[in-house]
Amino acid sequence: MESLIHPVLLLAMCALGAVGVCLALPRRGLTPQVVGAAVAGLAAGVVVLALTLKNPEHRPNVYFYIFAAVALGSAVRVITHPKPVYAALYFILTIIASAGLYLVLSAEFMAFALIIVYAGAILITYLFVIMLASQSASEETDKGEQEYDISAREPIAASVVGFLLLATLTAFAFRGASELPGSVSATSGLTKHPLSVGVVERETAILADMPRRVEQELRRAGLLKDGDKVVVSEDGAADVDLAGGTIGVVRASGGTERVAIPAGFMPKNVESVGFNLLRDHPGSIEIAGVVLLMAMLGAVVLSRKQVELDEELKKQQAHRLAGEPGEGGAA
Repeated sequence: MESLIHPVLLLAMCALGAVGVCLALPRRGLTPQVVGAAVAGLAAGVVVLALTLKNPEHRPNVYFYIFAAVALGSAVRVITHPKPVYAALYFILTIIASAGLYLVLSAEFMAFALIIVYAGAILITYLFVIMLASQSASEETDKGEQEYDISAREPIAASVVGFLLLATLTAFAFRGASELPGSVSATSGLTKHPLSVGVVERETAILADMPRRVEQELRRAGLLKDGDKVVVSEDGAADVDLAGGTIGVVRASGGTERVAIPAGFMPKNVESVGFNLLRDHPGSIEIAGVVLLMAMLGAVVLSRKQVELDEELKKQQAHRLAGEPGEGGAA
């Protein structure tokens, strides 16, 4: 960790960031949000500057600083803006800036998936939920805002807990969880995930699960003739050996042989992520969809109750204006 940034400086900036966020959280009366945002931005800037000066040969390009500044600023506004709709819009800006950081890291799939899934689906669902469940302003209320939107409930406790977790997770990221006491003995008997091994083993496992894709690539490269097929095991996996650079092929004339792997044959990033999500974690995706559906149904129920109350008030007001006795009162 000391090769990247001094631990004392990192912890001090986490504490300073907690102070800035605590000052920027909404509260009744005068809120020093500008001062809090400046303090939190100063803490983040010092950390980035320290990382850059400590390792100048690995400094990022200028786009990293632009996207990082936008992401941090909009993230602070997500938790400090008193209006939930605007907070959700700032969250979308945070997602877009984070996608820009993924592009800087050459992770194009993660960038577009982040925008499509979060900014294009989840955040839009949240906006519908917020707008449907929010009550409109009335004569008794100025803006129709809830108490928890106007004033933060526990700003000090929330800031301390949030940045304490940030400091702990950052230290784990630099130090590595393998150095924790008991980690080696606790994980020694666990079966490794297929995608947690080395690059060659991981790509071999992915290609072995796609025998048709392997055969198509070999035919496109002219290494397979009519009647030739890729050697497939009983479980349907192709005989791929990326370490040796060969693939087993059954010739139409009889016999098997190994052919050299053509250039550009490695699995794409999209294929790796697709196998990890849809093959290994399909239940998580289904559960996320059910949670979002329940949130939408709850918002519809709440908005329907509010509409019924509004219609009753309009009916009573119409009776009063017409000079007729209405329900709940006389003219």
